[in-house]
Amino acid sequence: MIDPKILIIFFTTSVLLALSPGPDNLFVMTQAAQQGRKAGLFVTLGLCTGLLFHTAAVTFGLAALFKASAVAFTVLKCTGAGYLLYLAWGAFRAGTATGPMTAVEHLDSADLYRRGIIMNITNPKVSIFFLAFLPQFADPANGPLSLQLVLLGSVFILATIIVFGAISLLAGFFGEHFRKSARAQKVLNRAAAGIFAGLAIKLALAQRS
Repeated sequence: MIDPKILIIFFTTSVLLALSPGPDNLFVMTQAAQQGRKAGLFVTLGLCTGLLFHTAAVTFGLAALFKASAVAFTVLKCTGAGYLLYLAWGAFRAGTATGPMTAVEHLDSADLYRRGIIMNITNPKVSIFFLAFLPQFADPANGPLSLQLVLLGSVFILATIIVFGAISLLAGFFGEHFRKSARAQKVLNRAAAGIFAGLAIKLALAQRS
């Protein structure tokens, strides 16, 4: 199996990557700020479930398809961009919990979990990233590559849960203060809409590498 020292290096690298600003941690931060720490944690679990899909994609060669096929890549990224625009529109139209408008949409745990999954698996760049990243730490001399890739994917998911969980707690804490004011809630909803729209545009413009 993989040398423990290699796993430590991989875990440290994964933590740093999870900390760097990107679509997923921005998504978690926004959801936690809007709906609370619990919401951020369930979105995090959804995103990490999506990472299981990307780990399997690398292990069984689906990521190579996204990298080689312009059609597959475009269909998946457009699906993801469309979903993000849908979320942006919902956030833009959201009312406030204390105002006369319709209350801010508070999703149940299953919806938040599902939202995280969809957000993650409709981003083909994640599969391509895994295709380039995971094999660097695998060695045929250490046993079956498929088992090594599954182990590396699991370690990456653990690092993501730790980092995104911390982001959820912090964003939820600060979001509580914003949610006490109708004006602040409106600003928060508009900011969330802008972030979702920006992520949609970034994903729509993404190119295979």
